[in-house]
Amino acid sequence: MRHVTLRQLRTFSEVIRCGNFAAAAQALHLTPPAVTLQMRELEEKAGMPLLERSGSKLEPTEAGREVASTAQRIELAISECVDALAALRGLKGGRVSIGVVSTAKYFAPHALGAFSRAFPSLEIQLEVGNRSEIVSALEENTLDLALTGRPPEHLELEKAPIGEHPHVIVAQPEHAYAHRRRLPASVLAEETFLVREPGSGTRILMERFLSEARVEPRIGMEMSSNETIKQAVMAGLGIAFLSAHTVAAELADGRLVMLDIVGLPVVRQWFIVRLARRRLLPAAQALRQFLIDEGAKFLPPMPQNVAARATARTAPRARGAASGKRKVRRHAD
Repeated sequence: MRHVTLRQLRTFSEVIRCGNFAAAAQALHLTPPAVTLQMRELEEKAGMPLLERSGSKLEPTEAGREVASTAQRIELAISECVDALAALRGLKGGRVSIGVVSTAKYFAPHALGAFSRAFPSLEIQLEVGNRSEIVSALEENTLDLALTGRPPEHLELEKAPIGEHPHVIVAQPEHAYAHRRRLPASVLAEETFLVREPGSGTRILMERFLSEARVEPRIGMEMSSNETIKQAVMAGLGIAFLSAHTVAAELADGRLVMLDIVGLPVVRQWFIVRLARRRLLPAAQALRQFLIDEGAKFLPPMPQNVAARATARTAPRARGAASGKRKVRRHAD
């Protein structure tokens, strides 16, 4: 496609977003005939249809999706250029886009708020979604940074840990196992689990833990919201494997209890990640460093029993690692 204009690409993107020419024209402050003309010219240059009607909406064809993807990359390049020029001029401004997995929404806004107060001239674009949604956004190169508990292995990333991320199994206070100690994971085979949707990092970690314990979970309900799961557990509809950060308040005030299952809590890390190939401009670099340096301060405080068990589970690994280092040094000597 030669001689395609930026205006045509932006009009095309707006038509896809709005689903029809009239709404796109209104959003772009153009007349509907002007939008129609631009789309006709764009399709002529492409040599094939770029839009097709699906019900009451216009949807991109396969060729249209290619054009839309190209338009998105061009807009991103222009945005990065504007930010880079602003930085070169020494302006105290810029924009950073960050994706946050939904489990992190219990602390990430507080960290981002502190960053905004420290750098009030910087604009933050925040996207919240489950793990698969945030990974997809990273893959499409639409995010500067992502905050996740399980960085994708298929992408070439730069990642830095910002704090511990324990996971526990919670139940209502009246649960039969609420006051039992050191229960084997096998007792969970009798329970009904309330779970996150497929693609959620919490769901993936739960399935891995239960698989290693050789427990086949009985799924009662599948929900995309931690808040809904917590309410369902409190109502006695089942138990749930959740990030301890999402249930910190409920554990502290006794609305939920943590079941003392051998092998729990599962302690992972929170990571701030970025695509290795993506160039970070000053605003994104500043946010990344802020989260590395200060992010752990904003993690929800853990009830003492959760913190103690997390420490007990990580301490042997730390001692083992230290012992290994000593052996290496002696061998080297």
